[in-house]
Amino acid sequence: MDGASATRTRPVNLILLGPPGAGKGTQARILEEKFGLVQLSTGDLLRAAVAAGTEAGKAAKAVMEAGDLVSDEIVLAILKDRMADDDVARGIILDGFPRTEAQAAALDALLKASGQTIDAAISLEVEDDAMVERVSGRFTCAACGEGYHDSFKTPAKDGVCDKCGGTEMKRRADDNAETVRTRLQAYHAQTAPLIAYYAGRDSLVTVDAMASITDVEAALETIVKRVAG
Repeated sequence: MDGASATRTRPVNLILLGPPGAGKGTQARILEEKFGLVQLSTGDLLRAAVAAGTEAGKAAKAVMEAGDLVSDEIVLAILKDRMADDDVARGIILDGFPRTEAQAAALDALLKASGQTIDAAISLEVEDDAMVERVSGRFTCAACGEGYHDSFKTPAKDGVCDKCGGTEMKRRADDNAETVRTRLQAYHAQTAPLIAYYAGRDSLVTVDAMASITDVEAALETIVKRVAG
């Protein structure tokens, strides 16, 4: 890391909260490139641990093959193993974990054991109606994957990709207004306890995710530099 963070001796640990379409993936990639942090999602962690054949990975594989949900204990064991790797020395961005207060408390205990903590739980705040329009209007070029939007970014020539000239466009089946609104409601219900949990520990930081990508990027950069100082 640069600036004041150069003398920091422990990692910067962030949690990125936000509904589908809020820009978590985009912003996490930017933070990875700019600060050397590593994004860790629960799904990726589980798949990697199973593929590597670690003890926790073997336990997870047995549970998943039985059709059951992987326990918090196994997820935390996999996370602990992953955090021992050299590439996460500068810190991590957790995406998709924790999901409950119990998981948050267990995560705190895991980090405390190695002298670490959650430096910031960053909530990307959205306006539901605007998010419905943002997500439900998305479509991509089937040939090259270039992204478009009904309102914000249409091809220069209707039905023809600006990038590769392809004429086949596709939409995700779940990118429709009804499904997006349902996903948003579920997200708010599931995340509300976590918002309260981290607010009570003075770790919560909110960012207006309806702003431009560059404005959100600048806000997140300010947060990381502050907690890393």
